[in-house]
Amino acid sequence: APAYIHERKYAGKSCPEKLTAIRREMKKNQANVLLVSALDEIAWTLNLRGNDVHCNPVVVSYLIVCEQEAHYFIQPGKVTEEVSAYLKEAGVTLHAYESIESFLKELPDSCIMLEADKTNYAVYSALSPTHRIVNECSPIALLKAIRNECEVAGIRAAMQRDGVALVKFLKWLEEAVSAGNETELSIDRKLHEFRAAQPLYRGESFDTIAGYKEHGAIVHYEATPESDVALKPEGFLLLDSGAQYLDGTTDITRTIALGYLTEEEKTDYTLILKGHINLAMAVFPEGTRGAQLDVLARMPIWQHRMNYLHGTGHGVGHFLNVHEGPQSIRMNENPVALHAGMVTSNEPGVYKAGSHGIRTENLVLTVPAGEGMFGNYLKFETITLCPICKKGILPEMLTAEEIAWLNNYHRQVYEKLAPSLNKEEQKWLEEACSELK
Repeated sequence: APAYIHERKYAGKSCPEKLTAIRREMKKNQANVLLVSALDEIAWTLNLRGNDVHCNPVVVSYLIVCEQEAHYFIQPGKVTEEVSAYLKEAGVTLHAYESIESFLKELPDSCIMLEADKTNYAVYSALSPTHRIVNECSPIALLKAIRNECEVAGIRAAMQRDGVALVKFLKWLEEAVSAGNETELSIDRKLHEFRAAQPLYRGESFDTIAGYKEHGAIVHYEATPESDVALKPEGFLLLDSGAQYLDGTTDITRTIALGYLTEEEKTDYTLILKGHINLAMAVFPEGTRGAQLDVLARMPIWQHRMNYLHGTGHGVGHFLNVHEGPQSIRMNENPVALHAGMVTSNEPGVYKAGSHGIRTENLVLTVPAGEGMFGNYLKFETITLCPICKKGILPEMLTAEEIAWLNNYHRQVYEKLAPSLNKEEQKWLEEACSELK
């Protein structure tokens, strides 16, 4: 499929502006050539998108940024006349995808910056022994992760449309499960229908995880015709899904009580909610890394001798890959600090094989929290808009502060989504967002 232009009204900054910023970062590393292999970094730099990778709107290609010029290596059949003219105007020279190795062999002696563990071995081997190689993280990763004002506005708009689709789906689900004709696969298809009806929708950001009861305990479960099961008015449904819109990428998990729950299920659900809220309320000094915050989400379940073996948070692209670096929130050390403008997931969970799985996920935007002792502080703003199921909550396990956070979040969800819903949907949402006492 051909590549296409991601318009500036969504991207915020033009390709030449981004190339200027990249060259500025290259100079800090005393490099005069940057070899880019990461497809999302190329897509972001050139403001191009494509359909070469399932759920990720990228194009298989290479990019070389020099001090005064840039070279783009792509299959000619993927380049339309419009894209060709656009790249020429941006100062980017087109080359056939297969010519990357010969181009590097003929490149004059240079200081070449690249990420060795993300570079094809054949391409790496094409570099001359006389080239000085700087094996460093690409400067594009951090530039891309810190959203500009246009990107932030787009993400907020995408979250609102996604929230509308989810509310319509959740209302339908509540009624459909009681009728007794739905399965994991059928609700996946129905959710797709609601999202596809939203403006600027371009597809799913990953394959939906719809795990009922014990299937929810399989972290990356994907229903198949062989594993598909019918939903009943009992137990939990873990639903992890997301969408690609021209102005943003979404990723959300809700664990939904379909009916009767055991005390163990309610306890686990409430503990995960406590961890989610603890992280959502974090205030921290500039320079803080995700590994320093991860404990906030895990402490409630650690106190019950439970844990989960995935990260608590990953970066999310802007109409790009749903998993994106360089930041993360996880137990493993990551030297990249959190910066204002980054979008990261907040998704603690607990999984008990053969019984149930629980995860609550929202996306958060890192924003300034004002000046304080020894410098500036940051905090998280939750930007996902969708009610959190209250049916599994044991209110006596929550603090007053945690209840206040949940009620405030639900007020925002109702205020922002209700105007886009019909009367029946508004009534359902009003109940879903009613205060927890």
